[in-house]
Amino acid sequence: MTCSSCSQQDLTSLRIRCWVVAASSAPSEMQEKKPLKPCCACPDTKKVPNVCILEKGGEHCGHLIEAHKECMRALEFKI
Repeated sequence: MTCSSCSQQDLTSLRIRCWVVAASSAPSEMQEKKPLKPCCACPDTKKVPNVCILEKGGEHCGHLIEAHKECMRALEFKI
């Protein structure tokens, strides 16, 4: 998916997938497994803003960057 094809529906879909991942990771499960690294968290919301930034520049991709930050916060990363 390229930035020019991102719609509000796509952004909502990315947020929903992020929340599902965050909700499915119970705290007890997180303690038993190795901690998730920031570079590996939220791959769906990470790729789209990166493509957008390369195509259009960061000033046009704020909403996508914020969606990625929301996903990272949902996984308890301090951003």
